[in-house]
Amino acid sequence: MEQIRTYVAIGDSFTEGLNDPYPGEDDAFRGWADRLAEHIAARSPGLRYANLAVRGKLVRQIVDDQVPRAVELEPDLVTLCAGGNDMIRPGADPDALAVVFDDAVRRLRGTGARVVVFTGFDTRGLRSGSRIRGKAATYNMHLRAIADRRGCDVVDLWPLRAFNDPRAWHEDRLHLSPEGHRRMALLVAGVIGVPAEGDWREPWPPLDRADWLTLRREDVRWARTYLVPWIGRRATGRSSGDGRSPKRPTPLPL
Repeated sequence: MEQIRTYVAIGDSFTEGLNDPYPGEDDAFRGWADRLAEHIAARSPGLRYANLAVRGKLVRQIVDDQVPRAVELEPDLVTLCAGGNDMIRPGADPDALAVVFDDAVRRLRGTGARVVVFTGFDTRGLRSGSRIRGKAATYNMHLRAIADRRGCDVVDLWPLRAFNDPRAWHEDRLHLSPEGHRRMALLVAGVIGVPAEGDWREPWPPLDRADWLTLRREDVRWARTYLVPWIGRRATGRSSGDGRSPKRPTPLPL
C-alpha cells in the first residue's frame, strides 16, 4: 500500500457522514469518510485528514467552495462524491453537470493527488426513483468516462446489492445508517487497496418483513418528518447546509 500522508474528502451529506452520529452527539457525524481515514491511519501513522463536505450542496457549490481548498492542501488522496442533490431536483441536466464535475477532477488531479470518484446508487428501489433513474444513469456514465480519462479510481455504487437492505439506510431513506457507513468505508478501502478488518459484502441477518399496514404508517410518518420539510426548504430556496461550515476544514491527525 502506498503511503498516504494527507487525505481530503469533499462532497455533500453522504461524505459529511449523515446519519452516523458519534456516541452522545446528535449533530456530529462520523460517516464512511471518517471511518476510511481510521483504516488508512492504522496503516499510515501520522495521516492528516480533512473533511470539507457539507450537507445539501450541489455540484457547482462543491466545485466552487471545496475544490479550491482541497487543491490548496496538496493531498495525496481525495474522495469526491457530488451530484446526488442535483439529481433529485426537477430539471437537472446530467450532461451539463458532468462538465462541471470534469473540471473539478482535472484540477484535483493536477495536484498529483490520487482521486476517487463515486457513481450514484441505483434509484430503482426508491419511491419515485423511476422518475430520476434515467438521468442518474446518464450522469453515472459520464462519471465513469471522466474517471477513465483522468486516471481516477471509481467506487461504483450503482450495481451494489448489499446496500439494497433497508438496514443499510437511515429512516429518512436518503442517507446511510451507521452500519451502511461502516460497510461503505470497507468498500472504499478495498478500492484503494487499504487493508481493513471486515467485509462489506457480509450477508445481512434475516429480516422480519412488516405487514402492509405497518409499511403505510411508516410512509406517512416519513412524509411528515422528512419529505414535507424538504419540500418546504425547496419552495423557499433554502438548503439543509445553509450557514454550515465543514466539520474538519484543516488536515489534522485523528
